[in-house]
Amino acid sequence: QVQLVESGGGLAHPGGSLRLSCAASGFTFSSFAMSWARQAPGKGFEWVAGIWRDGSNTYYIDSVKGRFSISRDNTKNALYLQMTNLKPEDTGRYFCVKDKAGILTPSTYVHDYWGAGIQVTVSS
Repeated sequence: QVQLVESGGGLAHPGGSLRLSCAASGFTFSSFAMSWARQAPGKGFEWVAGIWRDGSNTYYIDSVKGRFSISRDNTKNALYLQMTNLKPEDTGRYFCVKDKAGILTPSTYVHDYWGAGIQVTVSS
């Protein structure tokens, strides 16, 4: 069965950095686009970043452009999110998400599996 397991979250100060990882199993990782999504306290889910199956294209929401970088290693079935210059508004639970297709855009993604998520807290 599909499993997505996030790691690397925790507490960071404003301006700091964290790197999230996602270990994927139970499907052919290199065939599917992947995303990171988050849920801030008291708010709904928000798609944050996405990457094509071969890593050739990436997309971000405007609020993280220039600060976050999504990447993948298909040899390790791993997805990453490098987060820099963190802000308090980045606080939330971050989820590794599998897409149904090999490519996506910010307006055309269909997610079918989610990890359990990992907490990121940005606070001084």
